[in-house]
Amino acid sequence: MTISGTNVSSLAIDSQSLNNLRLQAKQSPDQALKAAAQQFETVFLNMMLKSMRDATPQDGMFDSEQTKMFTGMLDQQLAQSMASSRGVGLAEIMVKQLSRTQGAGATTPEVTPAATATPVPNVTSVLPSPNVTSVLPSAHPADIQQTFVDKMRPHAELASLATGIPAHLIMGQAALESGWGRREIKMADGRDSHNLFGIKAGKDWNGKVAAVTTTEYHNGVASKQVARFRAYDSYSESFQDYARLLKENSRYAEVVGQGDAKGFAQALQQAGYATDPHYADKLAGVIGGIRARA
Repeated sequence: MTISGTNVSSLAIDSQSLNNLRLQAKQSPDQALKAAAQQFETVFLNMMLKSMRDATPQDGMFDSEQTKMFTGMLDQQLAQSMASSRGVGLAEIMVKQLSRTQGAGATTPEVTPAATATPVPNVTSVLPSPNVTSVLPSAHPADIQQTFVDKMRPHAELASLATGIPAHLIMGQAALESGWGRREIKMADGRDSHNLFGIKAGKDWNGKVAAVTTTEYHNGVASKQVARFRAYDSYSESFQDYARLLKENSRYAEVVGQGDAKGFAQALQQAGYATDPHYADKLAGVIGGIRARA
């Protein structure tokens, strides 16, 4: 596929393709962004296919190093074909998010401790939303992702028993909200709040509170606000509270009944879990990374 002179089937991993992409970035930044985003989606799809192949037994009588090599070539071609058509929508999301960021000259907001709070919706994402690549699976080293999955799996499985929601979906949301455990909400004194799901402290919350600056969306426009979030003594308490919230709050009735990533993510967004208009797409993408490692 060609996007305004850029061949998407040739990834920017050699000097010639990279130089062509750099030249296009100077001449037509918008088209270069689309080409780069589609190449990113191709690499992401290829990684997913490789993970699926690795999880499949390959010790049959027709399996050899040669068949593995040709299978890898086939997967790369499949990834390019998928990305050149509709793909999974990842490239489109990246283009929209990065175009908005470039147009506004925005910088990625940081989650920082604050002393006061302002009224905001009950639950939200505290990740810097304008940069979609900051929460995608490939944005974090594989060892960080695997460490997070291994650490949180027992808690997610218990929450799964309580809610009926598959454990990998729950871990995916924890990974999205906490940046795979790298950007957790902190207390004013620097202690960890153990709040992995961005659950806010409403009027009925009598526990500890962490007040931080977060990103909210109103009519699709992002702004920074100070909000109060629930704080726990352990990750176990965080998962238990999350399970209670989804199980006991009627607004999440449709969420509890979901068993796949897309349905789960869309149900959460429709229920108003977060104000980010692209929350469902981001969550589905992260769950894909969780599924490959769970």
